[in-house]
Amino acid sequence: MNSLKRLSGFIWIALGVAAVYMMASQAGTEISAAAAANKAVLDTKMFWYIIIPIFAPIMAGLCLFGWYAWKGEYDVIVRDSEHPK
Repeated sequence: MNSLKRLSGFIWIALGVAAVYMMASQAGTEISAAAAANKAVLDTKMFWYIIIPIFAPIMAGLCLFGWYAWKGEYDVIVRDSEHPK
């Protein structure tokens, strides 16, 4: 089970990096397409200037969660009943 947790950590890191890359490339594509077509460039830029700062920290947290899983921080999960009070 621990090897599955570590493998899933690597997958979480890869998903976080891929999501940020896809988001940035989509933003570049849409902004350049709007500029080439003389459409609402400001609206497109504002949309992406709002979306990227919201989702980038979420993806960074996903990568951090994956890093901890990959390094084995979740191999032993301590229950509340096992803590001395």
